[in-house]
Amino acid sequence: MILAFLFFIGANLGWVLELFFRRFISKANPERKWINPGFCTGPYVPLYGFGLCILFLMASLEQNVSSVTLWWNKAILFALAAISLTVLEYIAGIGCLKLFKLRLWDYSDEWKNYKGIICPKYSVAWALLGAIYYFLIHPHIHVALNWLSENLAFSFVIGLFFGVFIIDVVNSARLVSKLKEFANDNDVVVRYEMIKAHIKNFNDKVHKKASFFRPFHSDHPLYEHLKEMLDNRKMWK
Repeated sequence: MILAFLFFIGANLGWVLELFFRRFISKANPERKWINPGFCTGPYVPLYGFGLCILFLMASLEQNVSSVTLWWNKAILFALAAISLTVLEYIAGIGCLKLFKLRLWDYSDEWKNYKGIICPKYSVAWALLGAIYYFLIHPHIHVALNWLSENLAFSFVIGLFFGVFIIDVVNSARLVSKLKEFANDNDVVVRYEMIKAHIKNFNDKVHKKASFFRPFHSDHPLYEHLKEMLDNRKMWK
């Protein structure tokens, strides 16, 4: 129940973080538009949910890390957080590339990146997020968990979240199967965020209101969008 609660919180907060990152910072969105981030349709990014669970488990085991000083304990903890979250990011990224020929994010322009999936810059960012979690969130986790144990009705909210989440993942998997089929037929790697941006721009041109939570919705068939991007060399070979 604890990890389910943390996954729920992490996935939702991660979605908010990614939403603002892609709007104001990401190089993949030069037009600075609001784009629904992530693999799923709803307001959650599973990678952050798993990441928060990892941070919680690591911070809870801090007393088992022995070193000369307290600050060395913290340094070791943050280093392990950066490594663990980078490994998680790599597994998610390489899994999508190998299994679905799908690139959910692209660090190819970043210094010392590996296959465009991980890079030192974002490993440092993971370490900073780990520090923020440790100092600002973890001390209050037990208070939140005590509140949860006293308000069991909130368990219904978490159960509802996972019900919707599972349905969303299934529907997203159907979309990914179509993208994988196109990728196999044309020997390309599909860039997920670029497809979203392309469809949004198309809807803007035909004066059709784009759906924030249905970024692949269009009067134009998905295959045609993919074909146009391939013709314009906007797919990765």
